[in-house]
Amino acid sequence: MLFVDDEKPIVKFAVRVLERIGYSVTGTTSSKEALEVFKSNPNKFDIVITDMAMPHMVGTELAKKILELRPNIPIIICTGFSDQVDMEAAKAIGIKDYANKPILTSDFAIKIRNLLDQTT
Repeated sequence: MLFVDDEKPIVKFAVRVLERIGYSVTGTTSSKEALEVFKSNPNKFDIVITDMAMPHMVGTELAKKILELRPNIPIIICTGFSDQVDMEAAKAIGIKDYANKPILTSDFAIKIRNLLDQTT
């Protein structure tokens, strides 16, 4: 799993929580770094979770670039601002799910599991 958010405490928390529930997680605070990490081994990841509002490359742009490399990888986009992207716009890009911040851990775990179950 690749987890991307420009806020370091969020990345650290998410990685810790997701690893506790059994996932192997690569976390980064840079969308550009996330793209390079993904490019270096696109088959390493089963799912990508990215924040929407990030410097240098917003989440939808990152998602588009990742989907160019692996069109069927499930992507969840997270946002604290509902006017930046909505579910309809996200799905038009190829993003599989959408989450409003703050996200409850249990809800997030269910979203991830559902997407992974759909791709297997």
